[in-house]
Amino acid sequence: MLHYLEAMFRQMDVSSLLDAAARVAAVLLCLTVHELCHGLAALSLGDPTAKSMDRLSLNPLRHIDWLGLLMMFTVGFGWAKPVPVDPRYFKDPKKGMALTALAGPVSNFMLAFSLVLISKGIYLYADYTPVWNGIYNFLHLTAILSIGLGLFNLLPIPPLDGAKVLGGLLPDRTYFALMRYERYGMLLLLLMSFADVGSGVINRGIAAVYGVMINLVY
Repeated sequence: MLHYLEAMFRQMDVSSLLDAAARVAAVLLCLTVHELCHGLAALSLGDPTAKSMDRLSLNPLRHIDWLGLLMMFTVGFGWAKPVPVDPRYFKDPKKGMALTALAGPVSNFMLAFSLVLISKGIYLYADYTPVWNGIYNFLHLTAILSIGLGLFNLLPIPPLDGAKVLGGLLPDRTYFALMRYERYGMLLLLLMSFADVGSGVINRGIAAVYGVMINLVY
């Protein structure tokens, strides 16, 4: 049995396992920051719901939806456990929801830019070793994924953040009509993913935003 396990281990591609682990860690970081900032934005606008449910945390286990995480790695998009928000606490519920929703994608862009800045420090001051090279690559992988998550969530399709941001700009009647179709949005996103609709636009957007950040920092 021991020889069998040793043979299996030798056949494993350690590099592939490390890449997969890095991708999982990067996704968890991006999702955690995204959801945390939703909660912080809601709290700053007067809604303590997320805080009372212990969702203002950097612990990814408090934000993971395991089915959403699985979908992210199998069909190309997924979701975290939504931070609870009660718009009744907001002075202007529609505006409050829009700002709370916008906080998620904005946090992803800020995270990406911060990671690129850190990578510049490593590039300038760290010795070239396998460990530092791995950290450098992880920072850029996470930055790219974070940009992608931010752009994807800005799509004006319920239940994505972009629909709530757009709703904040629409008349009340149009806003509530849009939210009425929120339950169909996930089905639409699944169909778009399977049909590979819009992925080219998102990828070009990621490349453009990432390129701007690289040019600013490097």
